[in-house]
Amino acid sequence: MSIPLSKEADTVSQAAVYAPLYRQIKDLIVQGLQRGEWKPGEMIPSEMDLAARFQVSQGTVRKAVDELSTENLLVRRQGKGTFVATHHEPRAQFRFLRVVPDDHEPTPATSRYLECRRTRATGDIARHLAVRPSDPVVYLRRLLSFEGAPVVLDEIWLPGNLFKKLTAERLAEYTGPLYGLFETEFGTRMIRADERIRAVAATTDAAKLLKVAPGSPLLLVERVSYTYGERPVEVRRGLSVTDRYHYRNTLN
Repeated sequence: MSIPLSKEADTVSQAAVYAPLYRQIKDLIVQGLQRGEWKPGEMIPSEMDLAARFQVSQGTVRKAVDELSTENLLVRRQGKGTFVATHHEPRAQFRFLRVVPDDHEPTPATSRYLECRRTRATGDIARHLAVRPSDPVVYLRRLLSFEGAPVVLDEIWLPGNLFKKLTAERLAEYTGPLYGLFETEFGTRMIRADERIRAVAATTDAAKLLKVAPGSPLLLVERVSYTYGERPVEVRRGLSVTDRYHYRNTLN
């Protein structure tokens, strides 16, 4: 449900001394996304309608929407309107999957889930997820393959209160992107991620699953992913083969 117009206008007025007007409008739109006023994949109101709602100029709304599009929260579609971004779009899938082949563009990966169980957060995982040590978390282990070859071995930890109904059976029958499942069935959309990258040697277990020799160089990508409001909702540690693949990023 929408916030009453007068309340939204008051919010803009009260915050005027703290941030540029378009940033205030951007924050109000994000609040609407966060409370589910516009669902992933749905079209948001036109710039003219949003300008009337927030009692600002259309240009101010356009600047806010432009920034949200740059941040991949919204997607402009020529001749159709502006839509809430969704992890089911191919470009969104590759936004979070940065390991790509050396000689061609990335292709969709296939997932094989090795584990899915509930456990207790260790101190390290609890700190990253902003929960208490020993709070329940869901632990996943999966193998990502490209063109039939295993490339990434992931360990993933999720807050237990958000993902109570995530089971091995559900993962086994699901064929889409994992973040798409989180978005559609658990109402949790990944907005951004912090990553750390370093080189490690393959353990015997990882080497067997990734079909490399023990001690082979692997790329370890440690990620904490966030949803709206800078809330951490995933810790991921991925081991990637490096002989035919590399990590690609674009700096703006």
